Order: sequence, then C-alpha cells, then structure tokens
Amino acid sequence: MASDRPKVTPRVRAADASPWNWLLAVPIAVPLLTLLYNRKTPEFLGFPAFYWMQLGFVILGVASTTVVYQMTKRRD
Repeated sequence: MASDRPKVTPRVRAADASPWNWLLAVPIAVPLLTLLYNRKTPEFLGFPAFYWMQLGFVILGVASTTVVYQMTKRRD
C-alpha cells in the first residue's frame, strides 16, 4: 500500500529566484516614509508636494518593475 502514495520530494528553491527581486521592495517602502511628503511646500504647477510626489511614487514603481523584469527575464 505504501507504493500507492506519490513520493514526497523536498522543496527546492525556485529557479527564477534572483537578488534583483529585492528591488521591488523599494516602491513599497518609499511611500511609507511620510516625512518625504507630509508638507504643503514645495509646490509644482500649483499642486502641493503630496500630489506630485504620489505621481513620482507611481513612476518609481513602474521604473523598478521594468528594471527587475529586464534583469530577470530568460534569454534563450
């Protein structure tokens, strides 16, 4: 009966694990630093710092995701 069970194999580290993936933590951690945007000045085009910095955080997220993708994609 023991032969009916599938063999249990130990977990192995994913083949696509890369140190570049740690870069994805940057766009998560930076917006948590409220001291960066917890003020009204400087203004840019009449918008307080909070609003244009939020747009900057989006750009930071896109840039870091693009870098991680380019550095970790498989090349044949």
